[in-house]
Amino acid sequence: MDQKEITLAELAVMVNGDVIGDPQVSITNLADIDSARSGEITFLTKKEYAARLAEIHASACIIPRNMEGVSVPAIQVENPVLAAAIIHTFFLKKAYTPGGVHQTAFIGSGCEVPAEVTIGPMVVVGDHVKLGQRVTLEPGVVLGDGVIIGDDTFLAANVTVRDNCMIGSRVTVHSGTVIGSDGFGYVPDEKGNHVKRPHVGIVQIEDDVEIGANACLDRGTFGATLIKKGTKIDNLVQIAHNVEIGERSLVIAQTGIAGSAKIGNSVVISGQVAIRDHIELGDGVMVAGKSGVASSQEAGAVVSGFPAMPHKEWLRATMAFPHIPQVIKDLRKLTKKIDQIDEHLNRGKENTNG
Repeated sequence: MDQKEITLAELAVMVNGDVIGDPQVSITNLADIDSARSGEITFLTKKEYAARLAEIHASACIIPRNMEGVSVPAIQVENPVLAAAIIHTFFLKKAYTPGGVHQTAFIGSGCEVPAEVTIGPMVVVGDHVKLGQRVTLEPGVVLGDGVIIGDDTFLAANVTVRDNCMIGSRVTVHSGTVIGSDGFGYVPDEKGNHVKRPHVGIVQIEDDVEIGANACLDRGTFGATLIKKGTKIDNLVQIAHNVEIGERSLVIAQTGIAGSAKIGNSVVISGQVAIRDHIELGDGVMVAGKSGVASSQEAGAVVSGFPAMPHKEWLRATMAFPHIPQVIKDLRKLTKKIDQIDEHLNRGKENTNG
C-alpha cells in the first residue's frame, strides 16, 4: 500500500488550524503521544500538558490554541481530539478497489449488482436485492429478499439483513449484527398461551449511520423501525419494533429501547439504559448510564436514575441513600418516644377525669 505523505500546512487547512514552526514538515501518519515517531504527528488535548512536548519523538503535534512553550512544529486548533480524528481518518482511508464477487458467494435472481462491489466468501444474497456502488459485503453476510443497500456501505462479516429492509449510503454495520428480525410481540389467549403477532414491517436505516457489533434491530409490526441519518449505535444494543431514532443521536452499549419509542435528534443514551415502549425523548435529551426511562422527556432534559428523574435530583437522592438506614432507625426511635408521650398524656387525662 502506498504511504500517504502531506505537509503540516496542508493538514492545518484540513482542520482549520494555524501552524507554528516549519509548515513544510512532512507527515505520513498520526499516532498517540507515547508511540509517535519521526514523520508522524501526535496530539495533546489540554494546555496543561504542554510539558510533554519536550518528551515527544513525533515530527509535529496538534495542540489547543494559546498553549505556551511550544518547541516543536505544531497545529493549533480549537478541538485537538476532533482534529486528530479527521487527520487520522485521512491517513487510514484507502481508495476503493472493487474485489468482485467471490466464487463461493450465492446471488439470487433478479438482483442489481454493480461492477464496483466486493462480495466476499460464503455471502448469501436473496432474490431482487439491489446493491449500490462500492458496497462491501464481508464473508458470511446474509441479505434477505428485496433488501436495498446504498452506495459505499460496508457490512462486516456475519451481518444479517432480513427481507425488504433498507440501508442507506455510507453506512457501516459491524460483525454479528442482525437487522430486521421479528419484533417481540405476543398476545395471550384464554388458556394463557402466547400467540405470536406477525411482524410485516421493515427496518429502514438512513445515510451515514454506524452500527456496532452484535446489535439487534427488529422490524416493525407494521411500517418501519427507523434510524435516521448520522446516528451511531454501539455494540450489544437492542432496538425493538417501530422504534424511531432521530438524526445524529448516540446509543451506547447494552441499551434496550422498547417498541414504538420515539427518540429525537442529537439524543445521547448512555450504556445499560432501559427505555420503555411508546414514550418520546425530545431533541438533545441526555440519559445517564444504567437509567430506566419510564416516561417521556422534554427536549434538552438531562436525566438519570431508576426511574429516571432530572439528573441533579438523582444526585441528591444518591447522596441520601447511605443515610436511609440510620434515618429509619431514628424514625423508629422517635415514633416509640411519641407513643410513650401519648401514653403518658392519656394516663394524665384519665387521672384528672377520675
